[in-house]
Amino acid sequence: MNAHDDHTGPHGTSPSGGALPVRTTGFTEEPKITLRSSAELADALPYMLGFHPTDSVVLLALHGDRGRFGGRIRLGIPSSPREWAPTAEQLAECLIEGCERHGSRPDGIVVFLYQDPAEGESGRRVMERLRPFAQKLRTACGALDVPVYEALCLSDGRFWSYVCPDSDCCPPDGTALAPPGTSVMAAAAAYAGIHVRGSLRDMEARLRPRTAPATVAEQERALDTASAALVHRILNTTARQGVRDDTIRLAQRLIDRLADHPPLADQDASDSRDDALITHEEAAELIVGLQDRRTRDRAAEWMEGREADHALRLWRALARRCVGVYGEHAAAPLSLAGWVAWSTADEPSARVALGLALEADPEYAFARLLHQACNEQLDPETLRECLRGEREARTKAEARRPSARRAAGRPGARAVRRGLRARVGRPGTTATGTSSTRPGTATPGTRPTRPGPTRPADAAGPGPGPGTRVQRRPGLQDPSRTSGGGPGDGLSGTGCADGNDWGSAR
Repeated sequence: MNAHDDHTGPHGTSPSGGALPVRTTGFTEEPKITLRSSAELADALPYMLGFHPTDSVVLLALHGDRGRFGGRIRLGIPSSPREWAPTAEQLAECLIEGCERHGSRPDGIVVFLYQDPAEGESGRRVMERLRPFAQKLRTACGALDVPVYEALCLSDGRFWSYVCPDSDCCPPDGTALAPPGTSVMAAAAAYAGIHVRGSLRDMEARLRPRTAPATVAEQERALDTASAALVHRILNTTARQGVRDDTIRLAQRLIDRLADHPPLADQDASDSRDDALITHEEAAELIVGLQDRRTRDRAAEWMEGREADHALRLWRALARRCVGVYGEHAAAPLSLAGWVAWSTADEPSARVALGLALEADPEYAFARLLHQACNEQLDPETLRECLRGEREARTKAEARRPSARRAAGRPGARAVRRGLRARVGRPGTTATGTSSTRPGTATPGTRPTRPGPTRPADAAGPGPGPGTRVQRRPGLQDPSRTSGGGPGDGLSGTGCADGNDWGSAR
């Protein structure tokens, strides 16, 4: 038995030396998959997350003598080493407290650090650069009396252990990862019909704004025009209902148009074709219209069956059109994309979309509530029933008298938010402190000072007048917004932390 085994048990085992049985979502009779090495641990994680993490730190909880996998949390690796210590403390606290809330404090933790080498950098150099972060994570977990059994760095197709001191077991140049599809986890996942959706970077690319200069300029001009035409009407109590109805009718036309063109096998080609089917003016009108939260809640009713598939394509396309100073506007279509993905049982895609929504606007209450509900493994059927009820009530009211439209629309948005808050509580209260969001982004709690376009964040109340540009100072919240919590409330509100299965077997 080498030194690594003396301290932590064999790779992929609990301290008692037993192999780690893993329960994975999607298997019909919850079979146990035994992982016996660090290589198998590294290979298993994408199947549990649903994608290959990139530029990510992942903490995975272990329970019991045999190391049953439980809760997990993922966060983008902070770009500044100054942020590593508070990030490590917050991650450890969030994971352990989350497990405790669900009745089972973890007995140990496995840490994964994923990062591709920069240009001219080797995988080994990445491992050495991230070593202090790994040590801070081990210290933060140990301070809460939960040991880190294994800490792995994965880069450039190889992995290194920060725990094993034996060069025969864990060579300095790392160990090559198994070829895709050749591990026991890959075989079990293939048998169960589970697939990995690609890398996190690829999933995010489908939702991020386009960057071609000509496209950005044309789309930004269209958004300027749409904002000038619609924002003052959304803020006007007598005119906003007309904007809401026009927005929903336009969304329905675009969904029908996308339905006439089935998605292509190649995702990039399919997204480009979807973009070409929607004009800059149509995208701009819909993006601005969706800034009204009641319109957005009505749009959330496209959540089931084939209709949901086409709506998801539309919300993705709109998120890609939120360019330039309109980046914050992406919170609405990204939240809708996350909701539809969650409603249709695609939780990995839901977490990615909701994380990006919170990156665009950390104060966006709808995304915060959905993100926490998804991470808490709540059943989306509760919200679906609420939305079905609102649609049915509105349809009956409109059939009785046209004047009932306004009365029927008013409680809908409130009911959606009340239903979510009743299930998940106030978002963003699982951990305190400040954490980095994604590499290269601002720390939560600070807002860009660059003036941006007006957003009718709460059309039900007073807001800035037509043409007003809102400038936010760091740490201040727009007083016209109603939100489930402000920046700095914790990881659940930053838009970057993904956690789920607190204490449950996977």
